[in-house]
Amino acid sequence: MTLPINVVVLAAGMGKRMKSDLPKVLHPLAGKPLLGHVLDCARSLKPKSLTVVYGHGGNIVPETMAASDLHFALQAPQLGTGHAVAQALTHLDEAAPTLVLYGDVPLTKAETLEKLVTAAGGDKLAILTVLLQDPTGYGRIVRNAKGAIERIVEQKDASQAEREIREINTGILVMPTVAMKRWLSKLSNNNAQGEYYLTDVVAAAVSEGVEVLATHPDAEWETLGVNSKVQLAELERVYQLNLATALLEDGVMLADPARIDIRGHLRCGRDVSIDVGCVFEGEVTIGDGASIGPYCVIRNASIGAGAQLLAYSHIEQATVGEQARVGPFARLRPGTSLGEHAHVGNFVELKNTAMAAHAKANHLAYVGDAQVGQRVNIGAGTITCNYDGANKYQTIIEDDAFIGSDSQLVAPVRVGKGATLGAGTTLTKDAPAGMLTVSRSKQVTVEGWQRPVKTKKTS
Repeated sequence: MTLPINVVVLAAGMGKRMKSDLPKVLHPLAGKPLLGHVLDCARSLKPKSLTVVYGHGGNIVPETMAASDLHFALQAPQLGTGHAVAQALTHLDEAAPTLVLYGDVPLTKAETLEKLVTAAGGDKLAILTVLLQDPTGYGRIVRNAKGAIERIVEQKDASQAEREIREINTGILVMPTVAMKRWLSKLSNNNAQGEYYLTDVVAAAVSEGVEVLATHPDAEWETLGVNSKVQLAELERVYQLNLATALLEDGVMLADPARIDIRGHLRCGRDVSIDVGCVFEGEVTIGDGASIGPYCVIRNASIGAGAQLLAYSHIEQATVGEQARVGPFARLRPGTSLGEHAHVGNFVELKNTAMAAHAKANHLAYVGDAQVGQRVNIGAGTITCNYDGANKYQTIIEDDAFIGSDSQLVAPVRVGKGATLGAGTTLTKDAPAGMLTVSRSKQVTVEGWQRPVKTKKTS
């Protein structure tokens, strides 16, 4: 964007229909507050000033969204959209036009706003409008016989003829800042709502001979706002379907594009397949040819080329190596890394553990704070006892070791290269390389023992 602008984001509304104590603009869409989406779009325009007008919820909005490039202006009491913009005037550069956005309209594209700002230039007023089959509830764009915009009339103030108009005001507009200040100072609240409407600046501009233009978004959903949990859910699916469509166009195989949730950034290589119900949060990268089974949750993780994640696996702040296999029902917690061709099976949990190439833990194990060498086999029921109630310690298992089932490795402890632990071993001292270490009680058979018989109750 070459033309410098101010951006004012209106975010003071209560959102009564949300039926929540949380300010409407802080409700999440794709894991990010509605207002966060609007601010990200605004920042892409590189504005000279960026101001959020807040009100409902007190300081929750500025405390949650605080950033070095943001100004905040309090609107109290809340007397309408015109009054809201007026609260931001001290933060605006008069030499740049001002773009007004809404904190509950999260899906507007930067390209749409750039087109709007370009149309306005430095001396015109430009409005983003949409043609709707059913315009009920929206302000109508009233044009004269020559097709020029004359004013905007709100639904409650519109005549029957005006209510037939299908071109509606989205509320998003840009105008010269000096003129805007003058127009705002002359607003009246003589209307059905008793509020100071920002839309009345259009008639003021026309009366001064300022040209008023309209541009249109590529899609209606760009201008949809959120006033209820129902609308929030509807926009969530719109947003997710847009992301899913982009993935499909990039060659990703999605079992069902209607059943995927991306709450951050997902980057996929070639020939990636993703089954239904998966959730991706934060920064996630998936390498070429990897497959993600149904209902996996992956957060801030890297999945290597050719890796397989089977159903219901949870991966968080972890790295899965090339051709590795995880799951089903496996959990990789923060700090975990799997080498190539490593296997982590069902009901296995790893935390802060590096598992080298071709190592395996296929069944019912917990491995935490550990270094696991190449080709190590960890049997079912194995636990690294890494926490003494106050401090955590490391377990080291060197290359080619074999850990028998139901073993407990009490850290700090080391299993040497090629060592074998017999099943049921509780290891409290280092196990030497290449040898069998067993720690279990002597097996005893008690002759003549009788299993207890349940005593019958007497009445």
